[in-house]
Amino acid sequence: MTTHVKRAFKYRFYPTDAQTAELSRTFGCVRKVYNMALAARTQAWVTRQERVNYNQNSAMLTAWKKTEELAYLNEVSSVPLQQTLRHLQTAFTHFFGKRAKYPRFKSRKKSRRSAEYTTSAFRFRDGKLTLAKMAEPLAVVWSRPLPEGVSPSTVTVSQDSAGRWFVSLLCDDPGIKPLPENGNAVAIDAGLEHLLTLSTGEKITNPRHERRDRAALAKAQRHLAKKEKDSANRARARLKVAKIHARIADRRRDSLHKITTRLVRENQTIVIEDLTVRNMVKNRKLARAISDAAWSEFRSMLEYKAVWYGREVIAVDRWFPSSKLCSHCGTLQEKMPLNVRTWTCDCGMTHDRDVNAAHNLLAAGLAVTVCGADVRPQRSTPGGQSATKQKPSRREP
Repeated sequence: MTTHVKRAFKYRFYPTDAQTAELSRTFGCVRKVYNMALAARTQAWVTRQERVNYNQNSAMLTAWKKTEELAYLNEVSSVPLQQTLRHLQTAFTHFFGKRAKYPRFKSRKKSRRSAEYTTSAFRFRDGKLTLAKMAEPLAVVWSRPLPEGVSPSTVTVSQDSAGRWFVSLLCDDPGIKPLPENGNAVAIDAGLEHLLTLSTGEKITNPRHERRDRAALAKAQRHLAKKEKDSANRARARLKVAKIHARIADRRRDSLHKITTRLVRENQTIVIEDLTVRNMVKNRKLARAISDAAWSEFRSMLEYKAVWYGREVIAVDRWFPSSKLCSHCGTLQEKMPLNVRTWTCDCGMTHDRDVNAAHNLLAAGLAVTVCGADVRPQRSTPGGQSATKQKPSRREP
């Protein structure tokens, strides 16, 4: 089976002073156009109950460029400005489809600084990338080669909070093909003491990336808190804090990529638990540890890599009592506090809490492939009876 996978290859680059000025100007214009278009849409709906679409916003952009006040919009490439209108249209499509909240205005200080260029606004030849309105190519660090014989369809330039510049090239990757089926199945129980516990009994240690830099981060944040607002010293102190956060995030992302790639390559079916992380981080005692574990990012990586390589990821309903259920006899315990890591069932079987939970998740997940029962979150599959909602059967020891 032939698959066409669109994949983004992200590289770091080092712009010249002229390129920095041009890109910063482009970021500002992109943010301005997005906010003006959002304001126009909001105003039209509030006053006339009228929906403004992309074509109408595009016509507004043409009119804005002709005014003296907004003439500076002509100084940057028109493609990123049109792309930001398309992004706004997508945001409203998700909003009306009840998949997202109402779009918000972009902040000069907090919003992501980025601009998207399509094929008409960049030139990619002989390994050199030149953007519109620029006289020389970007000094890109090609840390890995692009797939042979392909050309990028979209280029996104961005600058993170730590001041680093990145360029992301979207192109087809013919090298991504479904892996041979191996019939292996594994369930994963996420935790804090151990990042992941597999149904095979393997436990993956939680690297706790944030803890390694916690002292340096606290010191940098104390220095930042003492600086005068909007001063140059505060900007430099803020940059130091951002660099520490970036270092932590880079290590975490690298670790998750290695783990998810191994799991997808070794197993045909992977069963996970549908965790509501956004609610779990409301626990003030565990919020920092849960955020550092990055369970949502882990699941996201696992799901898109499974699609790439022809694997299956099954998400078991979050209310399934995997920790309280005996995987040997099916007895459901009334309580199972977090501090209980090992427990003995009435049938005499002693369980490691996390391994037992992984065994139960695997059994529930395999019910999907065997009898087609529904163990996915009810928000995505309304109606029907979930296999995880049924009372566990009691078997005589």
